[in-house]
Amino acid sequence: MAFEICVPATSANIGPGFDVVGLSLSLYLRLQVNIDVETSSSRTPTLSYEGEGADEAPLDPYKNLTTRVALYVLRCHGISSFPAGISIHVKNEIPFGRGLGSSGAAVIAGVLLGDRLGDLKLSTERMLDFALMVERHPDNVTAALIGGFVGSYLRELDESSTAAASVPLAEVLPEYPPDAGEDWGRDPPFPPTGIGHYVRFRWAQEIKAVAIIPQFELSTAKARAALPNSYSRKDVIFNLQRLAVLTTALGQSPPDPELIYEAMKDRMHQPYRKSLIPGLPEVLNSVTPATHKGLLGICLSGAGPTILALATEGFENIAEAASSVFIKHGVKVDWKVLTVCGGCTVR
Repeated sequence: MAFEICVPATSANIGPGFDVVGLSLSLYLRLQVNIDVETSSSRTPTLSYEGEGADEAPLDPYKNLTTRVALYVLRCHGISSFPAGISIHVKNEIPFGRGLGSSGAAVIAGVLLGDRLGDLKLSTERMLDFALMVERHPDNVTAALIGGFVGSYLRELDESSTAAASVPLAEVLPEYPPDAGEDWGRDPPFPPTGIGHYVRFRWAQEIKAVAIIPQFELSTAKARAALPNSYSRKDVIFNLQRLAVLTTALGQSPPDPELIYEAMKDRMHQPYRKSLIPGLPEVLNSVTPATHKGLLGICLSGAGPTILALATEGFENIAEAASSVFIKHGVKVDWKVLTVCGGCTVR
């Protein structure tokens, strides 16, 4: 048996939609899975890897995020191990630690892998439950799973379900000791039903995403640590007003640059992350629809450091202008023009 899993990159927040909205983008994590019991009787998957992160990604299936998630899904359904003779070749286009949803893609790939290997036939909603047990913020994993421009939230659960959905990640994906046998970690915490809900918004097809990618990593944990514990009412209202407009404005054709540029401004996360990303305020303030034809709006992609510029034309000029700011601060950059794409596939 052979099949391929394909999961897109994602960009979360899109300015004011902190932890709420996400986009799926045309960079992909692909898993080429082959099961051949005639070549091997081992139930430990053989992993190989090429592309982004090839020097960093663990090839031990009990340390690799994707295979650990797959095993979690399988064990929640009474299947204690991988099938015999399984090999997985990973082709990855999504850079690690750049705010393009690499970990969310790995989690979704793991859920899909567990579902296919166990022949579980999980619904999309149930797959999201499993993903949210690992990746506790819904924006990236929902966009990777569903595709397009997506809004999501975590549902208020009853007391027992809240406790089940809030167990420490170390219990969901335990660190496997070197001598772990097949029975070790066999009874993982089972996810409650309906942890997250979502809706897909309309997206104007002429809008492309220019990803300006600084060549350094920024961990989500470090980026979150820079945020305050509370916000002023004024700043919360500022973001809510813009998000309410943005979710409709990006689906209108032709898109309105003046409307979208203002609607993509933020006061809840970007101002607090400027010390972590050299040149961030200058990029956000100097690249505008007035200075760069075709630009609609510009923001930090997820936790950063990638900058996401939405545009209908002039992609190279926009990318070069943003890149020049980073270069001035001694930061090398890459850039790509991406489309907003569909969600994950298994074939």
